[in-house]
Amino acid sequence: MNKIFTISMTALIVLAILAGCAQTSSQPDTKKVVYLINGALGDNGFFDSGKQGMDAIASKYGVETRTIECNYDANKYEPALQAAVEYADVIFVISYGFEDQLKALADKYPDKIFVNLDTVVQNPKSTITSVDFIEEESAYLAGVTAGLASQETTMNNINADKIIGVVGGDVDPVISAFVFAYQNGALSIDPEIQVLKKSLGGAWDDSAKGKQAALQLYDQGADVVFQAAGGAGLGVLQAARERALYAIGVDTNQNDLEPGYVIASDVKNVGAAIEELYTAIQDGSYKAGQVLNYGIAQGGVDVVFDAQIQPLPASIIDQVNAIRQQIIDGTLKVELYGGQDVWQ
Repeated sequence: MNKIFTISMTALIVLAILAGCAQTSSQPDTKKVVYLINGALGDNGFFDSGKQGMDAIASKYGVETRTIECNYDANKYEPALQAAVEYADVIFVISYGFEDQLKALADKYPDKIFVNLDTVVQNPKSTITSVDFIEEESAYLAGVTAGLASQETTMNNINADKIIGVVGGDVDPVISAFVFAYQNGALSIDPEIQVLKKSLGGAWDDSAKGKQAALQLYDQGADVVFQAAGGAGLGVLQAARERALYAIGVDTNQNDLEPGYVIASDVKNVGAAIEELYTAIQDGSYKAGQVLNYGIAQGGVDVVFDAQIQPLPASIIDQVNAIRQQIIDGTLKVELYGGQDVWQ
């Protein structure tokens, strides 16, 4: 009797184990995922947005994630890439400054999944997928916003001069695209608006330098300054408060960082792109080697006005939103940056 019971229990345990194995095998394999960035977290913008996406996939899928920060140190780029491929199955990478190394490593490890964020990088084996944010669309709206605000003399301290500004982290193609479209958006409001520009020359993490550049623009008559300068751009927002004027944030909603002085933010949804791409990897719909364009219609970029204190009149927000809808509908085509020198 005991022997029969023991055999029966053993059989049940084996069946349970087999059933568990069958259930496990039907689920996607758990992946190890790296977020490799040329800069550093803590920018309240671009890099932090991507980290939010990594946290979301870790929570949703139970994946192991790591963030590797290169802190703008070119000597760290290649070792960081090597560390990423040794650890991870999936690498989300912001590869400014080390595109060639990324191509070579992707060719060397064709079984790894590489997703390049914010620029297009294509390797000979066509295994890198690139997410290309159409930053011109949102930057155009930022320019429209600045142009309208600069004419709204009912707002505190708006002067009668037709001058706005922009601070860029560098003169690279992505930031130049921001500046190009921002200027075009402002000129669509008034062809006589002057757009003053300052580049920080790659000082992405120097908020004091960002603040100094913005103060110079405000003192030259700009009453709205757009920051496209990463962590250094936080200094631009501080300068707006110091001069009691206005700024436009970038990459995430920065409107509440300096309440009452940040009238809008040009957001780039890096985290949402990571979530969407990793979901595709999990459900089997991911295709390597694609170039994916994320504009306003795709939820990749946008301009947002939500704020604790919003000094813009509702009429301006309504005007910008109407133009935004034209972009989504396709009735307004925003000109893309084509390599022009926009820093003169």
